[in-house]
Amino acid sequence: MAFTQGPLPIRLRLTQGLGAMAFGVKDNGFSFFLLIFYNQVLGMDAGLVGLALMLALVFDAVLDPLIGYFSDRTYTRWGRRLPWLYIAPWPLAIMWILLWSPPGGEAPSFLGLLGIAVGVRVLLSACEVPQVSLLPEITADYDERTTLFRYRYLMGWGGGILMMVLAYTVFMRGPDGILEPEGYVGFGIAGAAIMALSVVGSALGLHKLVAHPPAKRPPPFRWRDAFAEIKEAFSEKAFLIFAAGAMAAYVSQGTTFSISNYLNVFVWQLDQVEIPGLPIRLTGLTAYPLVLFLSAVLMFIVVSPLHRRFGKAYTAAGGALAAFVLAFIPYMLFLLGAWPQVGTLGSTMLFYLFLVFANASGIVSMISASSMVAEIIELFEERTGERAEGKFYAGNWLVQKCATGAGIFISGQIIALAQMPAKAKAGEVGMDVLSPMILLYAGVSLILAVIAAYWLARFPITRESHEARLALLDDAARADAEGEVLPP
Repeated sequence: MAFTQGPLPIRLRLTQGLGAMAFGVKDNGFSFFLLIFYNQVLGMDAGLVGLALMLALVFDAVLDPLIGYFSDRTYTRWGRRLPWLYIAPWPLAIMWILLWSPPGGEAPSFLGLLGIAVGVRVLLSACEVPQVSLLPEITADYDERTTLFRYRYLMGWGGGILMMVLAYTVFMRGPDGILEPEGYVGFGIAGAAIMALSVVGSALGLHKLVAHPPAKRPPPFRWRDAFAEIKEAFSEKAFLIFAAGAMAAYVSQGTTFSISNYLNVFVWQLDQVEIPGLPIRLTGLTAYPLVLFLSAVLMFIVVSPLHRRFGKAYTAAGGALAAFVLAFIPYMLFLLGAWPQVGTLGSTMLFYLFLVFANASGIVSMISASSMVAEIIELFEERTGERAEGKFYAGNWLVQKCATGAGIFISGQIIALAQMPAKAKAGEVGMDVLSPMILLYAGVSLILAVIAAYWLARFPITRESHEARLALLDDAARADAEGEVLPP
């Protein structure tokens, strides 16, 4: 039985979403800054950095189902999830600082980077998996679940964008911009503080609602049972269809995020654009976080109406295709010579116009796919009689992290194949490098968008089937309750 019935209060939506700021900070750091920091600032080979980050993600993703299993099996007077949310954020903050301040201020070895990245990923999962597993426990309503995901995505994007603003305007505002080595120390400390405070703050806000023992004590932990239950959860057909589409979408997102700073600086030269009326240090690149935030707000407004009109599956598929088309129109016009002079205010404003709608479409696709997982939980409960929020959301993170790691790896290989020189400067990289980088990126993104749209559109759970399933489960629960009080 869900913790709440009916419409959720705004305070609860905000509190549940607050914890996603930690994921936003991590995602922003890994996706936008980590590759360029270790490659262009510390001098590590881009291909090796991409490989280390991919392996870290794969290692973490393998552990995620176990974290979900442990979370489902946790039995305390504060419930299943809260102990994780009170403990895990603090070592996570320490590891995050270490990631951006490697010992000696120099590039670590390949294994050193791999170890730090694995530590960050695993500890972030120990926060995120229990947090998201609370969502279907809070409400069983088809639309309210979408609402909670809207708030989580908005707060997650808010956390990531806040770090981007701080990076561009506070920590890396010197003449070298995002290539400023000293700025990454403060960037890491600020991110660590936001991570820890957002997760613990969310847990405190939810404490009164969820801090009670589970209705049914879970059986004791056994390694053999853990892997058997994980295998059973992953055999659910609806989850496999979701995973096929989400995998392609997440690979595309990982590729886009990790290569974006290269494109923003070397193709669009956003850091060379002066904004009239603002200090010279506030360049066109400084506006990039604002554009991303506007796209997140646009998503927040349109996603629920789209779900009501088309359902989650078709909204996710359409969003994936729209994101590709809108994102690559500027690049194709640039290659054809039909784009305004890059590095100018006109070029920047037109690029940002396309970016707002492209990024909003991509987030709509992601939030729709993530919301699908909640409905799989009741499908699994109908078939087995057991709830498995932790395992399914851990499975979602397994898919996401493997795919994001693959996306970062692909970006590293694209940059290496295009022969991007180390410590390059905007305006000094020729079309012999930029053209293959754009074409490789476009080809990969097109393939991934088509695969994502095909599988997400085939997701079998609709609003009607979900509501019918909830009615059957409620009837069964009432019958069990009545059976308990009836005499033998």
